[in-house]
Amino acid sequence: MKKTLLSILLLSTILPFAVSAQSGNTLQRSTPEAEGMSASAISAFLDSIATSKHEFHSFMLIRHGKVIAEGWWNPYRRDLRHSLYSLSKSFTATAVGFARAEGKLSLTDKVVSFFPTQMPDTTSEYLKQLTLKDLLTMSVGQEPDPTGIVVQDTNWVKRFLTIPIKYQPGSKFLYNSTATYMLSAIVSKVTGQTVLDYLQPRLFEPLGIAKPDWEESPQQVNTGGWGLRLRTEDIAKFAQLFLQKGNWNGKQVLPQGWVEEASTAHIIQHPDYPQEKREASDWEQGYGYQMWRCRNNAYRGDGAFGQYAIIIPDQDVVIAITSETTDMQGELNLIWKILLPVMQKGTLPANAAADAELNKKLAALALPVKKDVIAPSLTEGKTFSIEPNAQNIKSLQFKFQNKVCEVIVKRDNEVYPISFAANTWQQGETKLKGPYLVSGARNSLAGLPPFKVAGEYTWIDANTLELVLRYIESPHTQTMLCHFSGDNITVDLKRSFNTNAPDAVLTLKGKRQ
Repeated sequence: MKKTLLSILLLSTILPFAVSAQSGNTLQRSTPEAEGMSASAISAFLDSIATSKHEFHSFMLIRHGKVIAEGWWNPYRRDLRHSLYSLSKSFTATAVGFARAEGKLSLTDKVVSFFPTQMPDTTSEYLKQLTLKDLLTMSVGQEPDPTGIVVQDTNWVKRFLTIPIKYQPGSKFLYNSTATYMLSAIVSKVTGQTVLDYLQPRLFEPLGIAKPDWEESPQQVNTGGWGLRLRTEDIAKFAQLFLQKGNWNGKQVLPQGWVEEASTAHIIQHPDYPQEKREASDWEQGYGYQMWRCRNNAYRGDGAFGQYAIIIPDQDVVIAITSETTDMQGELNLIWKILLPVMQKGTLPANAAADAELNKKLAALALPVKKDVIAPSLTEGKTFSIEPNAQNIKSLQFKFQNKVCEVIVKRDNEVYPISFAANTWQQGETKLKGPYLVSGARNSLAGLPPFKVAGEYTWIDANTLELVLRYIESPHTQTMLCHFSGDNITVDLKRSFNTNAPDAVLTLKGKRQ
């Protein structure tokens, strides 16, 4: 009796995600062993992340509808939304599914029928044939992907319709983010609402997803193919809804049959690839309605740099991830190599020690900060006028106080104060836009609230200051490497993605005022 009581007390102390009754739209929590997985294996998965080239920001593992592991790498937090990039597409497709169920459209409807006043002077036969299903399955027939061209225009629908269609619609797969924008525009056309507003009572409210936001085009249409921001648990709920075939708390939230239809492979990406090459890739298993088929009979929604909603029906498992990586296949490989083999039927014997070790690792997750070893030459405030540059930065002012460096960036006619802490993260927010894959789009990031950031500074040597600014509602980071030489300053602005591109580094030069 004493041993049993001691075990209960120990479990209540070390298991922050202990089993609890489901309350409203909150996901239940459990222990790994109770759901047929080893806590030690999940710890090994975290260890593999730590030694990999992947930068994880969050991770949630759900089995049998219960969260058995969840963690956020400091300075990322559970309460923050995170840019989903193309994982947004799966939500846009879901809006199409609702609209079809309500009789507002059909997947065989012709795209041109929705935009009679925006058609080009000459309408090709392939454009006339283009259907909503072709948009959903990324088989528009345009080549190359026209997204970079379309989003620079003031009217994205009109510009999309002018892009030549090279192949018969439905016959050839090519990833095309503006095809998803067209789906968003069509949903808005037939409902009179943005996709975000349309999904609010149908999807977000039933799942308890609070305050999502979504970027818009110049016509105030949600971007569709990117731009949605949700919390990690919101991603997990969406994936769990699909795992449960659209049923949530005993209610059929998604239209009956939509999950099966959306998650079925409707087109193969490269049917000409050798079987061996296709079997080695999670991007060659077929494509559904804005969903990718995976190996191991799984499927997923995903976004650039590693934003994932992964559904593994055979194992009754859902995995949600936010991250920044240059190798998305590598992240999936870790799941298939380390987690998948330890998903057992039934339950495993309780293992309080392994659970305690896992919880300790989850609580300690953090991205590294550097440590100062050099005494800086600059400790007082200075302001530098900056020479003309591509980002229109006019001046930089540095203020140091109590191990906090405040940098005041003057850009165009706006002033942006940003704080950085020594050897730790200084949480804050700014209206200064950060690095973004779709920054070239008109209206990019417009209308969003101030961006949550975390700043850290380090003196690399006596005259070189490194400022790291994480935009913690996105995958990306901006680094400013500032070199002081008398009254002169040179600053290298570096983004954390596509680092070999010509525009990845912007060098600023200036003089002290």
